[in-house]
Amino acid sequence: MLLRFTIHLPRASLNKHYRPHLSNAQRPLTYTVDARDELGRQVPTAIAGEHPLTLYVDKREIVTLMTLGAAPEALAIGYLRNQRLVAGIEDIVSVQVDWDVNAVAVTTRNGIADLDGRMEKRTVTTGCGQGTVYGALMDDVSAVRLDPEVRISEATLYSLLEGVRHLESVYKQAGAVHGCALATNTPAGAHIIMFIEDVGRHNAVDAIAGRMWLDRIEGADKLFYTTGRLTSEMVIKCAQMGIPILVSRSGLTQMGHEIANAVGMTMIGRATGKHYLLFTGAERFRKPA
Repeated sequence: MLLRFTIHLPRASLNKHYRPHLSNAQRPLTYTVDARDELGRQVPTAIAGEHPLTLYVDKREIVTLMTLGAAPEALAIGYLRNQRLVAGIEDIVSVQVDWDVNAVAVTTRNGIADLDGRMEKRTVTTGCGQGTVYGALMDDVSAVRLDPEVRISEATLYSLLEGVRHLESVYKQAGAVHGCALATNTPAGAHIIMFIEDVGRHNAVDAIAGRMWLDRIEGADKLFYTTGRLTSEMVIKCAQMGIPILVSRSGLTQMGHEIANAVGMTMIGRATGKHYLLFTGAERFRKPA
């Protein structure tokens, strides 16, 4: 039986120029440690950073995220957005990160309605670096309306994969991270608007969601790329962001496949180089004649 989910896309921003007050607290992305290779030689080696970041909303502790620390303010905003704890960027007054205490404090304009009730219902997910969703996030997706007219060509897919290949900076140095990219979708090819790496793929997608709110970027005509597997939560998050085309170099889960079909999302997995598998939404995909 097909699972039903309800997702309400965020309301349109009332003030296109509004931005909450943000700190600027990026952490170093890599650290150098000594390792020994198979010949016993000492080799200075880059490793990815990983830091606990406890999210407080109006002085209420919500969750602790393990993060690379590349974009902690956007991560906090995107987490609240994708958990549907806030409805729009205007609801956030400030986001302040303090690495001395490994915390990010978010102040909202009017508080979060029924926060206790939302946090009572938790679903443990397959997500790395997060693993929990709150409230009715996984209840009914029938309200999602992705643009049915959006198309992607095979050439644009290939240009997206090539563009991402040149951007995986922390992964190339140290491994141990996932990356997500938001890109335009044009006949001339894909242009990557933003690329974020983090120790968990859900952190990376949440950080992009936060930056989309901050920069007033709509998702309806965009492409989303992730290095991570396409689970139900990844599909739901992209649907909430209004993005109709989701690409991964990894595989997918049965529930991710089911939800993508339900919302009319085009989902492409195992995508590297010139290889890909088109799993859902084939009507959007255009191969050369």
